[in-house]
Amino acid sequence: MEELIDSVHINFDSKSLWVLNVALAFVMFGVALDISLNDFKQLLRHPKLVLAGVFSQFLLLPAVTFVLVLVARPIPSMALGMFMVAACPGGNISNFITHLARGNAALSVTLTAIATLLAIVMTPFNLQFWGSLYEPTAHIMHKVAVSPFEMVKLVALLLGVPLALGMLVNHLWPTIARRLAKGFKLGSLAFFVLLIFLALYNNLDIFFEYVLYVFWLVAMHNLVAFLTGFTLAKALGFSKENVRSITIETGIQNSGLGLLLIFTFFDGLGGMALLTAFWGIWHLVSGLLLGSYWGYRPLKKEKTV
Repeated sequence: MEELIDSVHINFDSKSLWVLNVALAFVMFGVALDISLNDFKQLLRHPKLVLAGVFSQFLLLPAVTFVLVLVARPIPSMALGMFMVAACPGGNISNFITHLARGNAALSVTLTAIATLLAIVMTPFNLQFWGSLYEPTAHIMHKVAVSPFEMVKLVALLLGVPLALGMLVNHLWPTIARRLAKGFKLGSLAFFVLLIFLALYNNLDIFFEYVLYVFWLVAMHNLVAFLTGFTLAKALGFSKENVRSITIETGIQNSGLGLLLIFTFFDGLGGMALLTAFWGIWHLVSGLLLGSYWGYRPLKKEKTV
């Protein structure tokens, strides 16, 4: 089974990759239209909240994912796909789901902004560190010989530059930014669906044959991600509103970025691509279900952080 799945390489030519890179950059630009410098000031006003969210995303989730891989023992390429997902920053729909769940929208936007910047370094670092620590995936990393510096450059181009430009537009022309943001949000969701469709379209037979194997891995990993954020926020005594925000930011990952990194550096390796693409489908479902459930549960005013 391992050989069959990993023999599926989702190949994009240079032109297709260029188009997808530009499209993801536009998605991040749209997200950044809702971000201002005041959002970064939240770090100074509420450092405990923001640091907890960052810690949950970039340190705790990859570590918990490593433990999950040791327990579940998926095939190496899917294990590396799990490390890739855990290394990515929060997904671009996390702000919408947080709003739906009646969480702290300001905290969600702040974490999106800070995580996007940190991802330039932390995404390549986490993938390299945890992927190399687990022997079966270390073999793939060694075989592919991924350059962390090259990955940093690509992530900076896809995330950092659009973030800066979107924030600049918001600062100079806030009214225009608010109008543009609505269209970009719809466009980003459409792009995300299209990206997953492209990843799976030519491999539907393989996907349907192994969907149950992929499904339980993704569903379990996603549940663990939500529980990681929820447990940390609860343990730190945060309010329900903030618990919801940190839970969602930890459980909704930018698998679109993960797919592009897989296409670029791993030649669309079958197990990695299938797991990451299915994560992109599943976290939309699980996130919307969780957001809707919490949205119908009224929040009582609390004095806790």
